[in-house]
Amino acid sequence: MIRLALFTPRLRVESVLDLGVDRLRSLRLDALLLDVDCTLKRYRHERPTPAVAAWIESLQAAGFKLCLLSNGRGRRIGQFARQVGLPFVCRACKPMPWGCRRALRKLGAAADRTAIVGDQVFADVLAGRLAGLFTILVRPIHPEDEPWFTRWKRPWERRVLARMNSEG
Repeated sequence: MIRLALFTPRLRVESVLDLGVDRLRSLRLDALLLDVDCTLKRYRHERPTPAVAAWIESLQAAGFKLCLLSNGRGRRIGQFARQVGLPFVCRACKPMPWGCRRALRKLGAAADRTAIVGDQVFADVLAGRLAGLFTILVRPIHPEDEPWFTRWKRPWERRVLARMNSEG
């Protein structure tokens, strides 16, 4: 039997844009670890949309600590990080919690006041749960652009999410 608690996000939203300053403050959060691909941007795109860039700027202006957290390679994630002006942890080895812990140290953030925001149950949510973070699952941005090894997991994620929905 699958232990669903490890795969269950604390919050599900359509997009990062649904996570405004007031909502995040009401959740008692000070910091966010942000997945990149299919969370902040399309997989094959190099830049976020203007709306996502403005969202990042609004959170920074409100004093939130933000760090990109990706299993992607350093050069590609580093280029994106420079564009949005954020620190990053690449090759995070999600679903293992190690990258989350590195990002927390980089930000000087407390786990109980930090959320991980991502589009994958078996990577982002599981890593966040194992690291003791608040977990937020977003609907993936154009998952058809993803590499095969990510698309392969999507049907399994749908099954787990459907089971969660049926169990309430």
